[in-house]
Amino acid sequence: MDSHKHSHKTSIAGLLVALGIIYGDIGTSPLYVMKAIGGERAITPELILGGLSCIIWTLILQTTIKYVLITLRADNNGEGGIFSLYTLVRRRRPYLIFPAIIGGGALLAEAILTPPITVASAIEGLEKLNPNIPTIPIVVVIISILFFIQRVGTSVVGKAFGPIMFVWFIMLGVLGASSISLNPSVLLAFNPYYGIKLLVHYPNGFWLLGAVFYVLRGLKHFILT
Repeated sequence: MDSHKHSHKTSIAGLLVALGIIYGDIGTSPLYVMKAIGGERAITPELILGGLSCIIWTLILQTTIKYVLITLRADNNGEGGIFSLYTLVRRRRPYLIFPAIIGGGALLAEAILTPPITVASAIEGLEKLNPNIPTIPIVVVIISILFFIQRVGTSVVGKAFGPIMFVWFIMLGVLGASSISLNPSVLLAFNPYYGIKLLVHYPNGFWLLGAVFYVLRGLKHFILT
């Protein structure tokens, strides 16, 4: 069957719905990625530039090359994701079924872990206002409400959160541009030298990759589903 029959015309409304469904998870990564990289470490130019360089090149290599150029071209009658690949593997390469099962299991595990981490990272900001705020109960209530709403369909979620995420990304862009104008030297992070230097020479720098890969949490869930 021709995969083009499964395509739909792109519209502004459709992009806004997709923004609310998927990119909400991707857009919240800045809330905890740099915090995870910094941790209890002393904040130095080496750490900041190296961490940002690792983030930038992880997104370039993983998103553009691995996902867009490779993964998205593997489809099963127009459908993509790990479960569609599982169908293809079962049909054409039965001996690869176990790696496909592991991939599907990893996807389900990440889908369970990502929402609580994302919401918890956002709610942690309330502790700056009042350390006595019960963050865990708030996270449980929010997650429960979101999963209850999802039962009526992802389109409802997308329509509800699309405009909110649009404003959120506009805010990130404005704040990012204004911060870059105050300190343009941060653009040096596009040079992979700083990322490599962090991983090789910074104490335990290689293990910071675990924090760097937080930026791909929502993106991997989007691509692999």
